[in-house]
Amino acid sequence: MAKKSSKSNAPVIENRRARHDYSIQDTIEVGIALVGSEVKSIRAGQASLAEGWIRASERPIKLTLHGVHIAEYQNASVNHQHDPIRTRVLLAHRREIRKLAKYTQSPGRTLVPLKLYFVNGRAKLLVGFATGKQRSDKRQDLAKRTASREMDRAMKRRL
Repeated sequence: MAKKSSKSNAPVIENRRARHDYSIQDTIEVGIALVGSEVKSIRAGQASLAEGWIRASERPIKLTLHGVHIAEYQNASVNHQHDPIRTRVLLAHRREIRKLAKYTQSPGRTLVPLKLYFVNGRAKLLVGFATGKQRSDKRQDLAKRTASREMDRAMKRRL
């Protein structure tokens, strides 16, 4: 029997803005509870994580995703549509949720969604442990990127 391919044609939706605005210390993969039209819309690539943020609470133990826009699925009827910007429940072990809640209690720390993708047909969300960057940090990152780009160009011309 042939081995099933773990690769799917579903797109990976990334939050590029998060890496610009925050410095990411660590990441964790969690599941996400979705309705059918949301899954089909994500498979079509119609989602945006840019304004998203995550709240972890210990009482009750809950992990929720706020501000993520998943467009309505065009081929679904009006009765089966979902609210594009609704609060979605994230699925993780209790000890992981407690760890995330403890992390966010410190000032200047937050949880941001980095990537939304499918693993074995299930939607997964990559959550980043983040601290906000100052404007000077952003400038330094930009300067490093441009310097490395210039070095690569010079090396390419030289060869």
